[in-house]
Amino acid sequence: MEGVVTSPANYSPLTPISFIERSSLVYADRTSLVYGRTSYTWRQTRDRCLLLASALSQLGLARHNFVAVLAPNIPALYELHFAVPMAGAVLCTLNTRHDASMISHLLNHSESEVLFVDYELIETAREALNLLSENNFRPPLLVVINQYDDESSKIERTTNDFPGELDYESLIQTGSMQFEIKWPKDELEPISLNYTSGTTSRPKGVIYTHRGAYLNSIASVLLNDMTTMPVYLWTVPMFHCNGWCFSWGIAAQGGTNVCLRKVTAKGIFDSITHYKVTHMGGAPTVLNMIINAPVHERKSLPGKVVVMTGAAPPVLHIISRVEQLGFRLIHTYGLTETYGPATFCTWMPEWDELCLEERAKLKSRQGLEHLGLEVDVKDPVTMKSVPFDGKTMGEVMFRGNTVMAGYYKDANATSEALAGGWFRSGDLGVRQSDGYVQLKDRSKDIIISGGENISTIEVEGVIYGHPAVLEAAVVGRPDNYWGETPCAFVKLKEGHDATNEEVIRFCREKLPHYMAPRTVVFEKELPKTSTGKIQKFVLREKAKAMGSLSGPGRSKM
Repeated sequence: MEGVVTSPANYSPLTPISFIERSSLVYADRTSLVYGRTSYTWRQTRDRCLLLASALSQLGLARHNFVAVLAPNIPALYELHFAVPMAGAVLCTLNTRHDASMISHLLNHSESEVLFVDYELIETAREALNLLSENNFRPPLLVVINQYDDESSKIERTTNDFPGELDYESLIQTGSMQFEIKWPKDELEPISLNYTSGTTSRPKGVIYTHRGAYLNSIASVLLNDMTTMPVYLWTVPMFHCNGWCFSWGIAAQGGTNVCLRKVTAKGIFDSITHYKVTHMGGAPTVLNMIINAPVHERKSLPGKVVVMTGAAPPVLHIISRVEQLGFRLIHTYGLTETYGPATFCTWMPEWDELCLEERAKLKSRQGLEHLGLEVDVKDPVTMKSVPFDGKTMGEVMFRGNTVMAGYYKDANATSEALAGGWFRSGDLGVRQSDGYVQLKDRSKDIIISGGENISTIEVEGVIYGHPAVLEAAVVGRPDNYWGETPCAFVKLKEGHDATNEEVIRFCREKLPHYMAPRTVVFEKELPKTSTGKIQKFVLREKAKAMGSLSGPGRSKM
């Protein structure tokens, strides 16, 4: 259009790096990070990130090189979220539960030039680097992070250091405050590489851009009611979707990051009361940890704490107990491919007047999209949207600015995931009359029994209501008559007992008989990813190994 110009005066690439630059001025002397006895201000955090970026550049790191990190929620991991892109490089956060073989594979796949590793994970990292060398792959430079909660948590370093191994704090001191930040030339340049969470056997590398990270950070902050200077407790792993983009979003608001090396009920309650935490997040396993904490570990909250939860929808008794303890629950839904949270169940004030059961039904829905993308439920073949009837199932799909740029080194998987101009989540859901999305199941988790579709999410929701049940997961077990029937894997609360027959009878009282589990297996622990998602592919294999059931065994009431 005539009169329209683009110049540095009216355009610069969007990037989360700008968040810390602003916070170092606006919130200069306010606390940015606390971790045990360690604390920093925003000015100090920005300076440490700049020095680290300078040091990385001095090591020969080039634009778009990958920098990997293997660490729990400690200050160094937070600093690397800014320092690495400041150096023009791409951050690759690794799952702390991966073994050496998987870490070796991901380091080779990402071609990371540098690996930062927490002192507690050093032996696993060294083993991974040795595996690379044995397979004639060049291992990355190793930097060890020696950051401790307190003096008593220090452990003795072993003497067989990997050749060229560096120390994190010493590396920072080699940097220069005169270093010029390598701002992205294009906002669609990569900022991070996130591997999918491991619910499948081989993670895929999801590429995030500066633009997508910027927009998802802003959207998450707004839809979690984060005003300026929130106090955020890190119970979400920062390595998972870059901490649902809050690693950058908290900086945008000049908030305080409260870091926890290990997430425990005691650590959560102690941190909330001591630091006056306002926000936190976590999978349902974190909520379970909170509500089942021993009485002596619980503390009265200093104020309302907003908890953002994802993964499986929270069930009635969890919502009730969490609210009674003084938390406000926000249910979200998303995937690694959507930078984490993509939909929010936005709470309306008038819903507070409803009974608990009605509130739970509303809160358990996945909601509607945030400000950076669109969501729809479509027939995956015709690509037509399903009606808003709460019954017709389709595949949940997304498109917009906070959908991944693609899978690293996997053009075929990228084309399949983005076919038709939408990202295909693989999740099945419906649209309620008000347009809200409600998940029914993963496409691979849905149980087809005697021609009936059974939502494992619905069955699990009922099982969680049993007073003796702590955790539950439902998968299909082969059945010679029905094709497959629900098989429930259950972990009981400490000090509680239940039998197979009791759980099945409990479910049949609340569900059609064909939906009730025909098999119940009690486990000491359910297999999970590091983000708290139950690994159903492991349980499906267990159910398959049990063999097929025979005979009708249930009615279609």
